[in-house]
Amino acid sequence: MKPDISSRKDIKFIITHFYDKLLVDKMMIPFFEEIVAKNQLEHHLETITDFWNDILFDTLTYQNNVMQKHVKINAFLKFKEVHFGIWVSYFFDTIDANFEGEKAHIMKSRASSIATVMKLKMNVYKK
Repeated sequence: MKPDISSRKDIKFIITHFYDKLLVDKMMIPFFEEIVAKNQLEHHLETITDFWNDILFDTLTYQNNVMQKHVKINAFLKFKEVHFGIWVSYFFDTIDANFEGEKAHIMKSRASSIATVMKLKMNVYKK
């Protein structure tokens, strides 16, 4: 039996391995090229870890607006429905390969909700 997510360290593990998948995917890497080029990947991973830590453990560390960040990116590099499908798939695969339990379920559920809200707010639909 796999453990449930129980700490920020577990979240950082998920985010790091999730990004390992994103950064080698030809469809996804364009969204991260600037972060990588500016040597900001580790900072980005810490920020995303803070975001998920706030969601799962009711902390108040994340200080940004996640929607606004993605809307800014979408202004010059358009998100498509396929990008959200890839994102959710890699995210779920990473969680499922390493964790199970209530927090793992909550993390996947919230990821699905976030993806849906982003698609709606950015008017991203299958055409």
